[in-house]
Amino acid sequence: MSLFRQLRNITRGATRLPKSVQSRTIITSSISELQAAFRDPSSPFHIAPGTQGPESPDSPPTHAQFSTLAAEEAEVSQEELLEEAKQKLLAAGMDPQSFWEQRIVWGDQDSFQHVNNVRYIRFFESARIKWMMSMGTELGGPDRAKAMISGQGISLILKSIDVRFRRPVTYPDTLLVGYRPLPPAEPNHDSATFHVQASAYSLGQKAFVAHSKEALVWYDYDRLKKCDPGEEAKAVLLRRIVKS
Repeated sequence: MSLFRQLRNITRGATRLPKSVQSRTIITSSISELQAAFRDPSSPFHIAPGTQGPESPDSPPTHAQFSTLAAEEAEVSQEELLEEAKQKLLAAGMDPQSFWEQRIVWGDQDSFQHVNNVRYIRFFESARIKWMMSMGTELGGPDRAKAMISGQGISLILKSIDVRFRRPVTYPDTLLVGYRPLPPAEPNHDSATFHVQASAYSLGQKAFVAHSKEALVWYDYDRLKKCDPGEEAKAVLLRRIVKS
């Protein structure tokens, strides 16, 4: 029964009452009961906030309802794609504590109709800083993590970066970026320098779109020179290498 029929039946029933209570009956019966029906999730006439209710229980889903279902399906799909991307990075040996989700925005693109190559330097930087903070947290908690990204005490500085581009990326898309430290190339290597590898995986393309190889240096920001980070820091880094 439509809302209009309910109103009509309620109004007809009210006309049988004395005129002195007809007005009050209409108000309490029609307005209050219908408002209660709108608020009751079990009612076929329930209207969720921001949506438009059906004319009857048999009415087909509205455009708003279809839009809500589509949004829920898209959210589930995005979560599945993100989980798949994480598994790809883990299989490549990336440290999960470095994983950075980078949403591509329209302004990331250039006149060549794909994400500008310079943007990837920033994408890798974001994941690298997150990875650095995770190391700082392991070394000394939140205070050490904050110091490592604030130029205080011993931290890391980027010496060089080499980026290889595999696929163009366009809006809209989301990249998952991850890092892994590499084992020393030589036994007698510089104790202040080590290398890392990073990869960016596209959820939209389901493929790696860029890789980087970087040289990082332990740096004493108080003395403004590279340094030996100490056995504890080297042990934390070594554990990350073993895990990857």
